[in-house]
Amino acid sequence: MTVTLQRRGAVATIELNRPDAMNAWNREFGEELRTVVERTAADPDVRAVVITGAGRAFSAGADLKDPGFSLTPEGHPDVRQALTERYHPIITGIREMPKPVIAAVNGPAAGIGCSLALSCDLVLAADSAYFLLAFVNIGLVPDGGSSVFVPARVGFTRAIEMATLGERVPAPQALDWGLINRVHPDDAFPAEVEALMDRLAAGPTASYAGTKRQLNARVYAGMEEQLELEARVQEEMAASDDFLEGVTAFVEKRQARFGGR
Repeated sequence: MTVTLQRRGAVATIELNRPDAMNAWNREFGEELRTVVERTAADPDVRAVVITGAGRAFSAGADLKDPGFSLTPEGHPDVRQALTERYHPIITGIREMPKPVIAAVNGPAAGIGCSLALSCDLVLAADSAYFLLAFVNIGLVPDGGSSVFVPARVGFTRAIEMATLGERVPAPQALDWGLINRVHPDDAFPAEVEALMDRLAAGPTASYAGTKRQLNARVYAGMEEQLELEARVQEEMAASDDFLEGVTAFVEKRQARFGGR
C-alpha cells in the first residue's frame, strides 16, 4: 500500500507510504490517497485526522520518474486529467471533511506535497522540515490548490515569492510568515502531534465542522473555480518546451536551461 490508514481511538492517521521515493505521487498513490480520504470523511467514529509521511519526507511532490499520466492526443502528459480525477477530489475532500484535519509535516513538503499540507486545517512541522512550491523549477505552475492556500495564509507578497523563485521555506521561517501553525523540535514532534490529536478527538466535532464551513465560505469561496483554472493553466505548461527541459534536467540531475517557450 502506498497510503496506509491507522486508527487509535477516534484519531485516524493517514500515512503517505512511499518512503523510498520520499512519498512522491504516482497514479497508484493518488488513487489510494483519494480512497482513504473519502473513507475517513465518511466514518462517523473518526473525530480527528492527521496526515503525515513515512520515512524522512512528508511528500516530495509528483514522481517525475513515474507520474502515471495519460497522454493527450498531441502526445503531452495529460496533467489536467490527473488533477481533476485524482488530485482535486483529495484536496476538496480534506477541505469539506466534517472534522479537523492536521498535517504533521515531518520532512520536505514540495510541489503537490506542499499543496496537500496547506489544504489541511492546521499545519504542524518538525524543525527540520521545509515547504517548497517546486513547480517553477520544472516549468510548471502551482496546482493542487496551492494558488488558493498560500495567498490565503500569507498574502500575495509571500505567495508570488514562493511560486516564482521556487526556494525552500524552512519550517521556522514558514511559522514566522504565518504559513503554518506550529513548529516543534524533531525529537519532540511525534509526542506533540499525538497530544494535539488527542485534544481534537475529544473536542466538539460538530463545532469544528461548523467552523470549517464558515471559513471555507469566507476564505476559500471560489476554490472550485480556482482549481479548474489551475488545471487549465497547468495543461498549457505541460505542453511547453520549458516543461520538457525542466523534467529532462531533473532526471539528468543538472540545471535546467529554459528558453521561455
